[in-house]
Amino acid sequence: MKKAIFEGMIFDSVGRQLPVVYVGDEPTYVIDDSGFERHVPAGEIDWQVWEFLSQGIEGNEDFLSEQTAKLLGQDDIFSIAVIRNQFENRDKQFLEMQEKGFPYDMRMYMTMAGFQVVVNHRGDVLEVKQPAVTNGDED
Repeated sequence: MKKAIFEGMIFDSVGRQLPVVYVGDEPTYVIDDSGFERHVPAGEIDWQVWEFLSQGIEGNEDFLSEQTAKLLGQDDIFSIAVIRNQFENRDKQFLEMQEKGFPYDMRMYMTMAGFQVVVNHRGDVLEVKQPAVTNGDED
C-alpha cells in the first residue's frame, strides 16, 4: 500500500495542515476549497516536493558522491560508485519511499525544524519553507 511521503508537512495557502485520507489504496491530501473537500493524490504533491528537493543533484552526482563518501569516511572507489548510483536513481527511490513511507524520526525532525510545503487548492506547490541555516551572527 502506498503512503503519503510528506504527511504532516503539507499545508494549504491559509496555513492549515492537510490531512491524509485513503481513497481505496490511494493516499490523498484533503484540501478545503471553500467548503468543498478536494482529494488530491498524495503522489502528485509528493513528486513535486521530491523534484524540488533533488533539483540540485542532477549534473552534480560526481561531486556529491565524492563529498558524501568523504563525510562517511568511506571514500574508496566502490563506495563512491554506490553513492553515485543512489543519486542517479532518484525516481526509483521515490517509488520505494511511497511504499515504505518517510522514516518517522526524519519526518518528525523536519516538522520540528519548520519544513513546510504550501499548496494551492489544486495541489500545485506554491512554496517550500525550509529551515534556515545561519552562522549565528544574524538576528
